[in-house]
Amino acid sequence: MMGTLATVLAGKKIPTPEDRYWADVEGDIENVNGVLKITSIRVKCHLKVPAGKSGEAREAFSSYLVRCPAAQSVIGCIDIRDELVVEEMPG
Repeated sequence: MMGTLATVLAGKKIPTPEDRYWADVEGDIENVNGVLKITSIRVKCHLKVPAGKSGEAREAFSSYLVRCPAAQSVIGCIDIRDELVVEEMPG
């Protein structure tokens, strides 16, 4: 998911070096009919962007999941919730 989002951001000329782009990820594993199953994943992406780029970053974030092979492989089986925290850097 992070790689797909980074690719979409790159298309908008928003860099994603590791000091400006990271995620906090949590998940739930539950016993479903005697089988341990990942039931939900929560991803909170943090992104520091150049001044004036937060709108483009939010636009990229709103559309990246439909392009993500990993997310598309499990949507419907695992509840995926994502959130973006954007911080504009001084110009």
